[in-house]
Amino acid sequence: MNKKISLLTATKNNQKTIEKTLKSAKDVVSEIIIIDNGSTDKTLEIAKRYKAKIIFFKGDNLGRQYQKGLEKAENLWILILDSDEYLSSFLKKEIKDLIEKNQLDKYDGYLIPFQNYFLNKPINYGGENYQMLRLFKKNKIYITPEKIHQKYILKSKKIKVLKNKIIHHSYQSLCQTYKKFTYYAIEEAKQKIEKGEKSSFKKIFLYPLHMFYARFIKDKGYKDGFFRIPLDLGFAYMEFLTYFLLFINQIFNKNKKNEK
Repeated sequence: MNKKISLLTATKNNQKTIEKTLKSAKDVVSEIIIIDNGSTDKTLEIAKRYKAKIIFFKGDNLGRQYQKGLEKAENLWILILDSDEYLSSFLKKEIKDLIEKNQLDKYDGYLIPFQNYFLNKPINYGGENYQMLRLFKKNKIYITPEKIHQKYILKSKKIKVLKNKIIHHSYQSLCQTYKKFTYYAIEEAKQKIEKGEKSSFKKIFLYPLHMFYARFIKDKGYKDGFFRIPLDLGFAYMEFLTYFLLFINQIFNKNKKNEK
């Protein structure tokens, strides 16, 4: 099999998950690139066992982190896997088949469905059933430079959806999940401040309620089971904290102006 795909994975202290990521992809890629943002655990030690090319990145911006890896990739085709994601065995076979049958180049990019997990249990409703562009030609893609939730935008319309899934263990424990939501809220608040968005009591109190309703009721998160309630409450908490921090910033700036 003529493997012509480079794997890009951004890391920072991911020793618990990175091996599963690299192991799942090693048979379908010819190059593994780790873009590391200062890991101090065994992440890089594990990466070296898979003969990964390690690129060091300084800065808190996932979009730019992946862009740096993209620039260093030797192959035309790129596979993106975050350090808490891995290829299902069925997806691995599907990609191998595309390569072996010389069908990979028929398109410029492939959307891949995700199977998300919360506390090691699969979740399929309430906003957790989606596809993302993760396999593409590097000369046909633009990576947005956001600190979080960067997007991969294909420059052409030659795109196909694959059948099988990337496995994503984003929510590994309650502590890790809420720590992640806190970080996301802080970064979202910063972005909204830069854009000049204003907060209000409505946004602080009603938006979180709407978020929980939308995920658990409207989008049928309840079908996964009541075990996922802490997850949807976490999204509501993230919404609350984002607009609360935005409101605090408004008060601070208002007082600062009054002092002048």
